[in-house]
Amino acid sequence: MTDPQAWLAAAAVDDAVSALRPDYRAVLLTADGLRGGDSDPTSERILAAAEATARERLGGRRPEELPHLASWREAYRAFGAKPQRTRPSVEALLRRLDPDGLPRIDRITDVYNAVSVAHLLPLGGEDRAAYAGPARLVRADGTEPFDTTAGGETVVEHPDPGEVVWRDDTGVTCRRWNWRQGVRTRITTATTSALFILDVLDPMTDDEAHAAADALAEGLLALTPQAVVHRRLLGGRAS
Repeated sequence: MTDPQAWLAAAAVDDAVSALRPDYRAVLLTADGLRGGDSDPTSERILAAAEATARERLGGRRPEELPHLASWREAYRAFGAKPQRTRPSVEALLRRLDPDGLPRIDRITDVYNAVSVAHLLPLGGEDRAAYAGPARLVRADGTEPFDTTAGGETVVEHPDPGEVVWRDDTGVTCRRWNWRQGVRTRITTATTSALFILDVLDPMTDDEAHAAADALAEGLLALTPQAVVHRRLLGGRAS
C-alpha cells in the first residue's frame, strides 16, 4: 500500500469544485495499524458522549438551522441536488439522534460518527486499502461507476453529470459530496488502514476543522493505541 504521506500529497480537489464553492476545505486523515471489530465499550463511551454533546449544541433547533449545515444545503443545491431528499451526511445523522440515538455499526465507524455529530460537520470513513490511487474530489461526467446496494443486492449506479463526487482510479467512492459511500471502499470490521474526510465550508474555521480532526485522532488512538495517524488540509491556505 502507498505510504500514507505520499498518498495524502497526491489527493486533490478539482478546480471545478473550488469554483463551485471557493470556501470548501477538507481535512484528510489517514490511520494505519487500526484494529477493527464490532462496537465495544470504548466506542460506545465515545459515541454516547458525542450524542449528548450534539443534543446540547442543537439546543432544540433543527439541524438545518445551524450555520454550517445551512451552508451544506446551499452547496448541495449548487450542483442540482435536493438536500431535503438527499441530505448531507451530518444532517442525516443528527436527525437520528432522537428518540433512540445513532446506530452502532462497528468500532471505527462509531468513532467517526461521534466526531461528526459532536463537531457538526460531514465526516466519512473509507478503507484505504481498497483504494486504487489517491482520493480526488471532482464534478462527475456521469459515466463513472458507483457500487452500492439496492434491495439487498450489489448494483452499479452512475452519478449525475456535474454532481460533486469523491473518486479514485476505479470509480466513485462517495456520491453527492458526502451523501452516500460506496460498497467497495467502506469500512468493515476487518479494516486496518483507513481514510477519513472531514468536509468544511464557511462559517466553520480551519481551527475548528483541526479540532475535529484532533478529536478523531484521539478516538482512533483510544481504539488502537499503536495506530499511526497522518493528516492534510486540502483547500484554503494550506493545500
